[in-house]
Amino acid sequence: MNERILIIEDDPAILKILQRGLTYEGYVVDTATDGRSGLILARDQQPDLVILDLMLPGMDGLEVCHRLRMVSGSIPILILTAKDAVQDRIQGLDAGADDYMVKPFNLDELLARVRALLRRTQADRLPILKFADLILDTGARQAKRGDRVISLTAKEYDLLELFMRHPRQVLTREVIFDRVWGYDFGGESNVLEVYIRYLRQKLEEGGEPRLIYTVRGVGYVLREGS
Repeated sequence: MNERILIIEDDPAILKILQRGLTYEGYVVDTATDGRSGLILARDQQPDLVILDLMLPGMDGLEVCHRLRMVSGSIPILILTAKDAVQDRIQGLDAGADDYMVKPFNLDELLARVRALLRRTQADRLPILKFADLILDTGARQAKRGDRVISLTAKEYDLLELFMRHPRQVLTREVIFDRVWGYDFGGESNVLEVYIRYLRQKLEEGGEPRLIYTVRGVGYVLREGS
């Protein structure tokens, strides 16, 4: 099945170039010329990747990016914009984009970046994730430690999946809140600590060694050993 790409772009000339180039490469292409329409298409068509302009009528691209991340933490988002300042790039990536290209752009380079993002996403969709003796079946949404099945709530599962897709990588509080809850509870909230405690209790219920460690002042990491 061919990958589906959603383009959210209000410049008709650029939209035509993108649509023609991506269609020629074999992708199924949907288009929207404003942010709200793009969000509706993303919800209804569930694209494999989104190409997003920042300067859109009505809802701007940064807001669209934030909302797309709330709907799906895994969909690749490539920002394509005329805004080329470093701060613009930082804002776009902080909003949840996976890549950032500046107009005018080279179509071959854009296609290469699209392929790279889709390859990364396909790797992320592995149905069975393993770390040490911990197994996560993403199709059945079931976790096991050795032969012991672990009962998880929806948020506990989402939190564990995030760790298992990024083993040995320190995840900051901000990243965890963005990927699991879709927004930041703020520096004073202890909701993350509460869920980490619940998750540790369940993972270690059979006397198994700890796998989720605190990195003081930064966040948490899934790793073996003390």
